[in-house]
Parts: sequence; C-alpha cells; structure tokens
Amino acid sequence: MTGPAQPAPGWYPDPDGAHGMVRWWNGISWSDVATPAGPGVAVQSSPVLAPPAPPSGPAAWPEPLPPAAGNRTPWIVGISLLVIFAVVGAALFVGQGSDEPAVEDAAPTAQAPPAGPTFPPGTVRIIDEVSGVSYPFLGDGWYEWALWDQEETTDTAGQYFTTQELTPDGKTFISQCSSGPLIDRFGYAGPSTLQTTLAAVADSVRQNYYPRPNEREVLRDEARTVDGHEAHLYEFQLAWDVPGYNASGERAALLLIDVGRPAPALVYISIPNTHAELYGVIDRVLEAVEVL
Repeated sequence: MTGPAQPAPGWYPDPDGAHGMVRWWNGISWSDVATPAGPGVAVQSSPVLAPPAPPSGPAAWPEPLPPAAGNRTPWIVGISLLVIFAVVGAALFVGQGSDEPAVEDAAPTAQAPPAGPTFPPGTVRIIDEVSGVSYPFLGDGWYEWALWDQEETTDTAGQYFTTQELTPDGKTFISQCSSGPLIDRFGYAGPSTLQTTLAAVADSVRQNYYPRPNEREVLRDEARTVDGHEAHLYEFQLAWDVPGYNASGERAALLLIDVGRPAPALVYISIPNTHAELYGVIDRVLEAVEVL
C-alpha cells in the first residue's frame, strides 16, 4: 500500500509547534530554519503537515518503578548532589576573589543581530573607499563580500550570508548589504536624476538576481538626505512561485547617494523571506549610512 500524498511545497505552520512560526516544506522535507509568519509569507495548511496538538488535561505522572535489590539510583543521586555542591561552592569562592563582575558574551548572528533601533557605539563599520560610503557590519554570521561584482556597480564591497547553497539555475542565493560606485550606463546626470536613475537600477536588479516570473510591490520611493548629501531610496517586495527556491519572496532596498564624485554610491540591501525576522535591519542600516 502507498502512504498519503505529500503536500505541495510552501510555507506551513512550524512542525515543532512553535507559536507564530512557519517553516518551508519542499515537497519532501523541512527547511532547517523556522521563520516568523509575516509579510510575503503565504502560509498554507495540511493535515499531513500539521504541528502536534498541545496536550490536554492533567499530565499523567509515570508509574514509579518497583524497588529492586541492589538498586544504585540512590547512590548515583547522592554522588551527583555532592558534585553539584562542590562545583557551586568552588564557583562562589572564585567569584569572591575577583572585583570584576561576570560578563556574558552575546555575539550576534545573521539570524539574531543586536536588538534596538540603532547600532550601539563602537559597532564595526564597513568602509567602502571606492564608492565613498560606510555602514555598520552586521555581526557574526555575515561575511565580508568576496563574491561577484554586481552588474550595477563598477566595484562591490559589503557583507553577505548564504540562504540557499544551490538554486534550480545552479546559483547561490544570498542575503546582502553591499555598496559600490554606480556604473555609467544608467545615465546618471546629477542629483536631479537620482529618482529616474534609481528606477532603472531597480529594474536591472529585478532582472538579474531573482527568479521569474515575479511580482513587485513598491514600498518606498522617496528623496532622502544622507550626511547632507542628496539621495533617493527605492524599497520593494518581490514575490514568486518558482519550484526549487527555499524563498518565495524578498525585500530589497536601493539607496543612491550623490557623494560629490563622478559616480553616485549605490547601497543595496536584500533579505529573502526565509529570514523575514531580519527585515528590521534594513531601516537600521539605511539610517546609519555615512558619506566618507
């Protein structure tokens, strides 16, 4: 006999039962990372993939084991308690001998950057001398840019982390925060052309780096000022339904800054919806960009 038909690939409630979380089902197995249900995440349902129901009623206590001759459990428990007391006592003794308070390491990762609306003082910054801008390094889990040059810039600096090692077209899917001098084929002719130039750049990015067909929702298209320099921001959400991709969408922000050089600086931030919990990083980075 055959088992039940497997549900189609998509986002489903987390099989571990975590409230408000979803996980990607590729038709055979689950992804490693659970994601909060949020914008761009279309959650499906299936009785086959339903998370376990919470237990109802009072919990049943296990029946005690009958006593047996020569049972070593009391001895083991007693020795374990003695060891615990000894360790705790040693820790207290060592703590009394130091005036410095204990400090816990809380190293951020690509999945959990430092919390807060702004970056803490002393945050390491990426200095892009070629394009003339700097912005915060996002912490452990992010890697210094060592990939390809973007099609839209003459040079690329920044940071990234891999979200899917191999896509159906044989490429690597990443989340990135990068920058570079804009290539001259987009017709930039000074601050008055920031918006029209950036619209063309956004079309190029959509064409070059995302599965097709896809749908685009423009979230922001607005003039900005960065360190007293004229700039323009174009932020959008893409959505697609293409088999073989872990992500079904991505949020991206393009910031074009007139830095007083022949080429404006392009800052490009992109986060797929497999890591939607990082969407808040976009605004934090945009607010922290500086002109050199």
